[in-house]
Amino acid sequence: MKKLFTLIALMACCLGAKAEWVEDYSVDYSTYSGFPFYVMGYVPEWFGGVMTDFGAMYKYVQVTDDAEETSSVIVKTQNGVEYYKIELESPGWHQYFIADGIPTEIGQSYTVKALVKASEAVTINVNMGWGWGDGQQASASVSIPASDDFQEVEWEYGEINGSSCNLVAQPGTATAVIEWKSLTVSHNAKDVRPVEWIELIQNGDAEKSWAEMGLADVAYNDMENNFKICAWGKERAVNMNDDGGWDPFPATIEAENGNPSNHVFVVHGKEAITEGDASAWDNQFWIQCPQEMKAGTQVKLKFRYKASKEVTVATQTHYQTPSNYLIWHCAGDVSFTEEWQTYDQTVTFSDDMGGGWSCAFQLNQNDKEAIDFYFDDLSWQVMKLDEGYFVAASNTNTGLAYDFDNATEFTQDDDLLVATVGTAGKQDTWVNEVMISTVRGYDASFRGATIKPSGTVDGDPDTWLDYTASSNAKIKLPAAGVWTISLDIEGNQMNFVKVEGEENKEPIEINPNPYVVIVNGVERDDLADQTNQDGSITVREEEGGTGQTWDNQFFIKANRPLDAGEETVISFKYKGSRDATVTTQSHGEPGAYMHWQAIGNIDFTTEEQDFSYDFTIPSQANGMQTIAFNMAEIKEACDYTIWDVVWKLKDNTESLINQEGGANYYIKVGAGSNPEVADGIEEVVTDGAVKGNGAIYNIAGQRVTGSYKGVVIKNGKKYIAK
Repeated sequence: MKKLFTLIALMACCLGAKAEWVEDYSVDYSTYSGFPFYVMGYVPEWFGGVMTDFGAMYKYVQVTDDAEETSSVIVKTQNGVEYYKIELESPGWHQYFIADGIPTEIGQSYTVKALVKASEAVTINVNMGWGWGDGQQASASVSIPASDDFQEVEWEYGEINGSSCNLVAQPGTATAVIEWKSLTVSHNAKDVRPVEWIELIQNGDAEKSWAEMGLADVAYNDMENNFKICAWGKERAVNMNDDGGWDPFPATIEAENGNPSNHVFVVHGKEAITEGDASAWDNQFWIQCPQEMKAGTQVKLKFRYKASKEVTVATQTHYQTPSNYLIWHCAGDVSFTEEWQTYDQTVTFSDDMGGGWSCAFQLNQNDKEAIDFYFDDLSWQVMKLDEGYFVAASNTNTGLAYDFDNATEFTQDDDLLVATVGTAGKQDTWVNEVMISTVRGYDASFRGATIKPSGTVDGDPDTWLDYTASSNAKIKLPAAGVWTISLDIEGNQMNFVKVEGEENKEPIEINPNPYVVIVNGVERDDLADQTNQDGSITVREEEGGTGQTWDNQFFIKANRPLDAGEETVISFKYKGSRDATVTTQSHGEPGAYMHWQAIGNIDFTTEEQDFSYDFTIPSQANGMQTIAFNMAEIKEACDYTIWDVVWKLKDNTESLINQEGGANYYIKVGAGSNPEVADGIEEVVTDGAVKGNGAIYNIAGQRVTGSYKGVVIKNGKKYIAK
């Protein structure tokens, strides 16, 4: 019997190798005859090997027996699914995949290059996603020039946090025709030290029977022994239980047809008849490893596979007990054919996969027929890494970079683990940011297994912060210096004390900017109908139209890009000429959408109100600089007035906008217009209640009484009446 932990390979790299540009993924759309990815309500069409987006004036509805809408144009996907192409009266919002299954490393930055052209210049949003939850996408604003010839367009993403990514183009309501010819994803690989890989699976070649291994009678819920079996199967109505269902069992081992000297694992799938989506797991297969995987662990998953017919199945991550579901994803979709194929990929256990033991195959995800599935040469390899607690540090001001290979190990000191970063008496070693991980030996693994505190580090010896696991977590320190870090493992708490260094940033006086901005929002057209992911249409107003909630907008732009996780506070005074709800988004430059999440909804009324919000920059808006206010949520015209704006770091050490003047404010009024620097009221007198003779008018030109509060005009001068 081979040993459980056996050295089987060295990564093909060595110290001292020069950094090189590595292509991770490429797609030539001419190799397909139809859309090859998951359909999200819109189906790009194929002409001469070019993937063509005909713009927002069309929708696509799947052809079914009960389809209500038909057209003379039928569009097919690569696997033959048919959609009606239907012209719209007004633009509908649309998005679609342009790449999927991109192998990525946690913490790595990527460059995308596409050969693309458009009928008119257009800027679209493209998300790089490693999941569908909050914080599992990075956004980029991509400008495509108008051209008769294909142009190479390039854009970048920084510090991706997943091991398998997709790219989703979001042209939104753009009506330009966009044609895609090819696409590549690459990164600049840096030096890494050699890594040892160890095999965790026994009997992955199926050459020993379970009886020979003394495991024939092990049950799937035998927690002391089930991990010793590397292959579990489940067949509908086989191995029935007392609840009327059926349980997993050690996968059947049989001689391979036509090659009796070789043995393989087999699931003789029965017809899936369970009602609803649950039929996807009427028949299942599991590749089980003998230990729990931490979040951030990289796994080399390899196996041979085939089936009695062509079929694509989904994979999930399960806990130790086969059928104990953890999360919906693991190794992506696997397409079986009647010939042997080899799956050989590196899978990184993301945060939501941490604690998993197995890769589960949902054998009836897409086909309910009785199908035989064959597996052989199962391999589950992990890196041989240092385990414990390790800290790496950097200084973002001086350019001192992280050195994960030589991260400092925490050592025991009474009941605590303690480590010091930086060297006393050597200012060039001072640090202002750290990452703490539970493994060391490979950069991506280090980044994937980090921990982060629950709050902001203040350097007070009495401040202990709770911590949790989180991929690629950077901990900002209040000043550059030499820092001692203590971990209370039992209590899951951490503490930071500065040994020497710069003075901690002290709070500064931050005053509201009195500059008054008035957005004279014009009446919006009826909202455009909304195209849903399944291709159906939601009529958003009775007749439909061309209007969008962002036809009128206001923008507050910070003086610098903001990092994900930075804690800020924004406050201001506001009122409107009518009641109106305003939504907010995170943008890069004004108008360059990044993410839907910002400071929530704001309800304007005709009375002056005070707004304040603690705004932590979301991970999917890393690098954002602007808060966008969508002021066309209501159809009617409305005058929105905002003043006394404060946007600052939560610890009061920095104002993110100027404390006077209007340089940080932009306005967009009317569909099709572009953001422009706001033309506000620069010199405003704060004079308590407005006194003296003469008529008083509000900013909309309506005469008001002396008790009116807000921005007023009297004798040709503007005031804030309080």
